[in-house]
Amino acid sequence: MRRLWTRVPRAWLLVAAVALAGCTTDGGWDLGAGGAKGRGPDDAIRVVPADRATGVAPDDRLEVRVPSGRLERVRVVKVADARVEPVAGSVSEDGLRWRPARGTRLATSATYRVEAVALDGHGRRSARHTSFATAVPEHRFIGYGKPEHRSTVGTGMIVSFSFSHPVRDRAAVERAIRVTADPAVETAGHWFGDDRLDIRPREFWRPGTKVSVDVRLRDVEGAPGVYGIQDKRIAFTVGRHQVSRVDARAHTMEVRRDGELLATVPITAGAAKSTTYNGKMVVTEMYEVTRMNGATVGFTDADGKGEYDIKDVPHAMRLTDSGTFLHGNYWARPDVFGSSNVSHGCVGLRDVKGGSADAPGGWFFDRTLVGDVVEVVNSADRTVDPGNGLNGWNLDWGRWRAGSALR
Repeated sequence: MRRLWTRVPRAWLLVAAVALAGCTTDGGWDLGAGGAKGRGPDDAIRVVPADRATGVAPDDRLEVRVPSGRLERVRVVKVADARVEPVAGSVSEDGLRWRPARGTRLATSATYRVEAVALDGHGRRSARHTSFATAVPEHRFIGYGKPEHRSTVGTGMIVSFSFSHPVRDRAAVERAIRVTADPAVETAGHWFGDDRLDIRPREFWRPGTKVSVDVRLRDVEGAPGVYGIQDKRIAFTVGRHQVSRVDARAHTMEVRRDGELLATVPITAGAAKSTTYNGKMVVTEMYEVTRMNGATVGFTDADGKGEYDIKDVPHAMRLTDSGTFLHGNYWARPDVFGSSNVSHGCVGLRDVKGGSADAPGGWFFDRTLVGDVVEVVNSADRTVDPGNGLNGWNLDWGRWRAGSALR
């Protein structure tokens, strides 16, 4: 069978080739397969940073533009930690350029996607999709926060963050940690050195208050080249109001809850050579049993060993970072409690070896929350340093606010 075909003149082939190339003759640009004056589609909608760029710095330029026509729509999103977050921005009045909102800073360790739609001079629409990745900081920092998430605390609780790297831009870091309460109350921060920020209200929290701490440290430059990596929320509830007043001279502790006296408990405080700090101290840690070695807090014998090493101290509640505890004591004579001060600076309550809920030490432990306040009076020692534990209640509101970087 003979195949039939028709010869196509060479001139027609040339015309078809020109048509398929999508060339224009009016100086505009084509976002199809060809492009304006020989440009490809990637040149028509130009995106900075370049497609698939990596290691982009947080302050690098971010821009979408066209040489003519106008941008119809631009959407830029950050993808990090499995979340998508739009980047605010706007198209210029002439329609040729999109830029992020003033003050926008790219996040580190994130991927950005750019979606742009443009119209040429003939109203023809085309789109471009690109992506780029920002740099992963070599130096990072985090904050270790108190109290614990979903905990119930006493009314004296102070929100505290210790940072893994010295902070140089305190204001930036303090702005990134927001404390809100229901019912609402004013709070303020106070810096203790370059690595710790405490936050509290003017007065003790009201019982029943719900507190949220929003930590938005991710991409905050705490020091030159050192960026935060946290983005989380901590929530806690304020329980009942309990303040216990230790009188070192009278050797007693009055335990008051919501203003009512629960009990007056006999105690022993620091001896003459190792007196107990005065002032308001917040319970920060609680242990059913712990070990106490004098060598860890500077109480040593001539041979360098600790003056004491008690491996099973019951019902221990920390009051200072330097080692002041309120704890059960089974090794002192029973007649010491309520009559003399014999400790190395701690406040001791009578207890038994192994601890007992029926002894004063166990009774008080079972009725204490982290965040409760223990106030010591009439000791021969000075007032505790506000930064030695969560003891900022020893500063009045004016001095407390003076320690904020946002004043």
